[in-house]
Amino acid sequence: MEADQMRPYTAGPKPPAPTAKDRLKKAFAPLAFLGILLAKFKALLIPVLKFFPLILKTGGTMLLSIWVYAQLYTWWFALGFVLLIFVHECGHLLAAKRIGLKVGAPVFIPFMGAFIALKEAPRNAWIEAQVGIGGPLMGTLGACACYGIFLLTGNPLFNGLAHVGFFLNLFNLAPIGFLDGGRIVTALSPWLWLVGTVIIGLLLFAHFNFLLLFIFLFSLPRLFSLFRRKSADEARYFEVTSDQRWIIGGLYFGLIALLVLGMMATGSHPVGDGSAL
Repeated sequence: MEADQMRPYTAGPKPPAPTAKDRLKKAFAPLAFLGILLAKFKALLIPVLKFFPLILKTGGTMLLSIWVYAQLYTWWFALGFVLLIFVHECGHLLAAKRIGLKVGAPVFIPFMGAFIALKEAPRNAWIEAQVGIGGPLMGTLGACACYGIFLLTGNPLFNGLAHVGFFLNLFNLAPIGFLDGGRIVTALSPWLWLVGTVIIGLLLFAHFNFLLLFIFLFSLPRLFSLFRRKSADEARYFEVTSDQRWIIGGLYFGLIALLVLGMMATGSHPVGDGSAL
C-alpha cells in the first residue's frame, strides 16, 4: 500500500494541439451565436434599430450632460436636474404633437439646457404660443413633484431640485427672443419682446454672464423685426382671437405667479444637492 502511495504520478497522453480550423471555430463561435439571435429575434430588433439614432441623440446627450453637471454637483443632483430638463422638453414635444407639428428628438447641451427642433414652422402665433407654453407647464409639474417628494421624505435633495426647477422655468418665461416666453407672448403682443430685452439687458449689466449675452444677442434680430414694415402675410401671422389671447394670457401670467410662489416656498427650506446621501 505504501509503495502504491509513493508511486510518482505519470501524466496521460497530451491532447492534440488545436488546428487552425479549430481556432477559427472558437473565435467565430460568439459571432455565430449572435447571428442566430439576430435571425430569431429579427422582428423585435427592427423597431429598436429604427429608433437607434433617436436613442443615441437624446440618450447620448443626456448622459453627457449628467456627467458634466456631476463634475460640479453630486451625481444624484445631476441626474435629477437633467431629468427635470427632459420633462420640460417633453412638454414642448407633446404640445407640438397634439397640434400636429413635426418635431425632432430632444438634444441636450450642457449649461444651455436642451432643445427640440421644429421640422415645420408654426402657421400662426396661436400655435407658436401653445408649443412654447407646453414646456414650462410640464417643467412646473416636474418641479412640483420634487417639492411634494421633499414634503413627504424631508430629503433636501428634492427641495433643491424643486427650487432649481421653479427658477429655470420662471427664467424661461422671460418674454424675449427664442426663450419660451418670447414664443408665448407672440400671441399676446410682440411689444412684450421689448420688455424682455430690457429685463435681460439689466440682468446682463448687473451680473455679466455669457449665457445672458448669448440670449440677448440672438434675440435682437426678432426684436428688430418688430419695428420694420410687415407684409400682409407677416401681419396675418400675429392675428389671434380674443379668446385665444385670454387663454394664453391666463396661463402665462398664472404660471409666473405659481413659479414665484414655488421659489419662495422652496427657498424657506434647506436646499440640498444630494451630497449628504
